[in-house]
Amino acid sequence: MATQTLTTADELLHFQLRTALTMEDDSLAALGVLEKAAKSQDIKKMFRHHAGETKDQIENLHKVFEALDFKVTTAPSPSTKGISKQAESLIMKSATGLRDHVVLASALGNEHYEIAAYQALLIPVAAMGASDALALLQSNMDQETHTSEELKSQLERIAS
Repeated sequence: MATQTLTTADELLHFQLRTALTMEDDSLAALGVLEKAAKSQDIKKMFRHHAGETKDQIENLHKVFEALDFKVTTAPSPSTKGISKQAESLIMKSATGLRDHVVLASALGNEHYEIAAYQALLIPVAAMGASDALALLQSNMDQETHTSEELKSQLERIAS
């Protein structure tokens, strides 16, 4: 397969949106794994809730593609694949009593990656003046930030 050389800011933005879509698809799959591995019903519930939000985020990304007149496609996201593999590895290596700690820490790492990805998208979209796309991306970013705070709070609660 030939590697595409990105030569314009629009090509870069389109590629980043494509990887963000893959990122959210990967995250949705990972949330199921984390929910299954979690022991606490509250943590399981939190993962189910975030899975619903992730489905909304995927829909928002589809709308961003449309608003920017980009074709909806995905691109590889090796980072999210690696984060998921790391989580699965830690789950397998951990005693049952550590599972909630492991799944929360793993999810927190994934949220931080997603926040960084959205920050990188928000800047060029804001510069373009694409207010509809910007609002959708900001909504996703706000949800990711909120989820990160929830995960951190849960992790602090069980660590003390």
